[in-house]
Amino acid sequence: MGFLKRTNKKFDYKPRYYKGEGNPFKIEHKLDQFRKTAGKNKGLKGRFNDAIEDLKTPDKGVNKTLIIIISILVFIFLYIIDFDLSIFIK
Repeated sequence: MGFLKRTNKKFDYKPRYYKGEGNPFKIEHKLDQFRKTAGKNKGLKGRFNDAIEDLKTPDKGVNKTLIIIISILVFIFLYIIDFDLSIFIK
């Protein structure tokens, strides 16, 4: 009764003339190598601890850039609504 015993077939195809490392057909996100939480299957607790650790050490450059962008957008908005900016200057 061979039709009752089914096994999953796994194929490990490697091209004949490929000289690179690893499998060229492996699907991976571009930024996974820079993330701490991606790739390793540590379980839910390990991922949660990594995420909390990342939140405790924020990137200072990103915060500075975000503040600059938000301030520029606020000044553009104030210019569009014709807000009088002279109240800030003595």
